[in-house]
Amino acid sequence: MPGTRKLGRPTAHRMAMLKGMVTFLLEKGQIETTVTRAKEVSALTDKMITLGKTNTLANKRRAIAFLKKEGVVKKLFDEISPAYSEVNGGYTRVLKVGPRRGDGAEMAIVSLTKAKEIYAPAKEEKSK
Repeated sequence: MPGTRKLGRPTAHRMAMLKGMVTFLLEKGQIETTVTRAKEVSALTDKMITLGKTNTLANKRRAIAFLKKEGVVKKLFDEISPAYSEVNGGYTRVLKVGPRRGDGAEMAIVSLTKAKEIYAPAKEEKSK
C-alpha cells in the first residue's frame, strides 16, 4: 500500500521529496534511487498516470497541485497517459541494481514501461 513508508523524514519533507522524484520520473523517463524510495515513487507515479487518463479540468488541477511543473503536467496528459490508455496498471517497473558504493544501500532504477516509445521521439526531434 503506497504511503505507509516513512523513509526517516517528517511528513512535509517526505512528500516534497516524493513529489520531486515523481515529477523528475515523468519528465525524464527513469530515475535511480534506493529500493524503498523507488517503491513509493512507483506507486505515486502509477496514480498520476491513472489520473491523467481522464482529461478533465479537475484532474489537471490535481496533477498541477502534486507535480508543480506545468510542462510535466502537459506531457502527462498529452503524451504519457494516452500511451497507457489500453493498460489498467503496471505503468512503472523497479529494477534492483545492487548496493551503493558509499554506504551499501540497495539501489534501484524506476522507469516507465513504455519509456522508449514516449521519450525516444523527443530525443530524435532535438537532434535534427
